[in-house]
Amino acid sequence: MATLLRSKLSNVATSVSNKSQAKMSGMFARMGFQAATDEEAVGFAHCDDLDMEHRQGLQMDILKSEGGEEGGEPPLEGDIHYQRDGTGPLPPSASKEGGVCSELSGQGKPKITAWEAGWNVTNAIQGMFVLGLPYAILHGGYLGLFLIIFAAVVCCYTGKILIACLYEENEDGEIVRVRDSYVDIANACCAPRFPTLGGRIVNVAQIIELVMTCILYVVVSGNLMYNSFPNLPVSQKSWSIIATAVLLPCAFLKNLKAVSKFSLLCTLAHFVINILVIAYCLSRARDWAWDKVKFYIDVKKFPISIGIIVFSYTSQIFLPSLEGNMQNPKEFHCMMNWTHIAACILKGLFALVAYLTWADETKEVITDNLPSTIRAVVNIFLVAKALLSYPLPFFAAVEVLERSLFQDGNRAFFPNCYGGDGRLKSWGLTLRCALVVFTLLMAIYVPHFALLMGLTGSLTGAGLCFLLPSLFHLKLLWRKLLWHHVFFDVAIFVIGGICSVSGFIHSLEGLIEAFRTNAED
Repeated sequence: MATLLRSKLSNVATSVSNKSQAKMSGMFARMGFQAATDEEAVGFAHCDDLDMEHRQGLQMDILKSEGGEEGGEPPLEGDIHYQRDGTGPLPPSASKEGGVCSELSGQGKPKITAWEAGWNVTNAIQGMFVLGLPYAILHGGYLGLFLIIFAAVVCCYTGKILIACLYEENEDGEIVRVRDSYVDIANACCAPRFPTLGGRIVNVAQIIELVMTCILYVVVSGNLMYNSFPNLPVSQKSWSIIATAVLLPCAFLKNLKAVSKFSLLCTLAHFVINILVIAYCLSRARDWAWDKVKFYIDVKKFPISIGIIVFSYTSQIFLPSLEGNMQNPKEFHCMMNWTHIAACILKGLFALVAYLTWADETKEVITDNLPSTIRAVVNIFLVAKALLSYPLPFFAAVEVLERSLFQDGNRAFFPNCYGGDGRLKSWGLTLRCALVVFTLLMAIYVPHFALLMGLTGSLTGAGLCFLLPSLFHLKLLWRKLLWHHVFFDVAIFVIGGICSVSGFIHSLEGLIEAFRTNAED
């Protein structure tokens, strides 16, 4: 009897301990420890549930611990979505009915406030890629500043209409949520003739943006280190190789818990760096070159600036899961307003002040203009942030590729890359390493931060932020739209399409020219 009593007390204590640890994990994550490095927008998400777990904390720990308490199973440690050891990969239906998404959409899961949701959006659109905005002003002048404001307004609007596509009116006239993700919206627009085409297009766009974001991190790491220590006999390509060697262990990632612990510190460091740059620029306010800010544009290079500006605002890919996790979804519109207003003001001031300080000498990465005395310190912090941010888009890209190509049941193109025991097969690990090496090769042969950022923004950024939301809104809700909404949607689609095509062509031309130059060297 005593033994049985001790056993029950031990089980209760273990359950309480696991549950308290899980709640602490979720609390810290909701305070920002998880979401701080999601800045590309990238929305670093596949089917939005991946991003939800990154950003809202590992709530699955709580769900699993409560389920284990009822069913007698001990809770798994860590995020069960990524836990591979002994559990096996998630089945293809995990993100659908009865899976992860359905559990996360339950009534018992932790919710986030509008302020916490705003913190997540701010982290996505206020990342280190704002360092390229002064370069956009160099080629766009006052029109570049206008585009920073215009892009904020349009991205805020398209974020709202994308969320509107998640809802429909039921038989009782009530507005209910019938979709969970960007992929669901895309599939609904292409149904019934092509029920999965839209989702595949969105997934391809996500993969391109995620991989390009990884490439940008390698490029910026090599660029910053080379310009921080110009006297060392180490080229930018060599610094990129060193950075990739540090990043190679990302291929062995099973979950992102260890990486996410550093995310808040990375973001705080980035804000400190921005403040230092602005403080230095303000100290030289007497020498500001107001006469250099023109109304005319560089026709050849300004389209690249459009892609840079658009890429800095990409956040639409994770908005559906974010809105679904808010305590009061009605506050979503207000949250989008103040986050994008703040982003617009901060980005505009940062870009203008930095350009006024260095004028025509403004470089692709603005920190390269700083004096050598402080440049090295600032750049080392930025390199550390870039290296710690790399695993998030890399892991998200790997998850999307694995699910769509290797784990999609009978529709998978290749055999499952995981064994029956849940361990990653050797050839699957080789493919992961190959993806890391691919980002290195791209960074070596095209080491141009602004060109790559402009290309990504024009191709996937404009598509995910401008074209697809307006098209989906018209397709799903056109019968209920007011005339001005139809006008806005059509205008955004047309303008976004023109800017996207123009920016893509000019960025691609620049990349081809740069590739030829590097090949000749």
